[in-house]
Amino acid sequence: NLWLKEKQGKALLPSATDNESVDSFLANVRKKERLHRRSSPMHSSPTVTVLFPFDPNTADSTTLSDLGLSDFVISNILKYRAKGGIFRTPEAFRRIYGLTSEQYEALHPYVRIGIHNRLRRQDTAMSRPATVFRDSTTLYPVTVKYVEGTVIDLNMADTVMLKHIPGIGSGLARMIVAYRNRLGGFHAVSQLQEIPYIDTLVNRWFRITTPPFRKLRVNHSSLDRLRSHPYMDFYKAKAIIEYRRKRGNLKDIAQLSLFEEFSEEDLKRLMPYLSFE
Repeated sequence: NLWLKEKQGKALLPSATDNESVDSFLANVRKKERLHRRSSPMHSSPTVTVLFPFDPNTADSTTLSDLGLSDFVISNILKYRAKGGIFRTPEAFRRIYGLTSEQYEALHPYVRIGIHNRLRRQDTAMSRPATVFRDSTTLYPVTVKYVEGTVIDLNMADTVMLKHIPGIGSGLARMIVAYRNRLGGFHAVSQLQEIPYIDTLVNRWFRITTPPFRKLRVNHSSLDRLRSHPYMDFYKAKAIIEYRRKRGNLKDIAQLSLFEEFSEEDLKRLMPYLSFE
């Protein structure tokens, strides 16, 4: 009996191997807790989404992601369109599963439904898959281009629409959208030539029917926000910040003409993009 009790008592005591296993387990738990805290929304830095006009019938996944939509909502939009679904009104966009009422209210003012989607079914050139031709070893995708005489709104076109313009591929389409977002919208088709590699021959495919959708708030924007505009730089932005600090708000663009940092050409280019409210 004494021998049996001693054996049972030893069995209750953890061995060195057991202690190492427990320590390893606890270390893994603490590591997972630290990773969870880091990935928690409370510990992540907030991101600012800049909204801009878009057509939910043609916007690609990159454009929808830039608008702050989740991968789940983007997938539902693309599936809806792939099955032949068309958004004929901005209100129809509300029905997408997963889109919250807050997201819809924020995006609603920026929804632009193309005239061809308001009046009839989506153009077949836009909806059918790209043509593919083959040589002996390789398949080459070919994007269907618009017919001569087609004109689209430069401020509403997303990358999908832009790639249907002769002379514009994926790279140039992304550059146009990126530059448009930096500007706050085009006010003249000729601004396309400010983008490298874009020839004046493409201008005939575009028109401007909507004004720039975002302006620089001269009296409220930060130094970084001001200098990020293509027509500004650090010295121009700093001159504005210093004036505001010493004398208060600027009233109009005429005051900027007194700054040596701004030439007459600078002011002409900036005029459509400045707000003095």
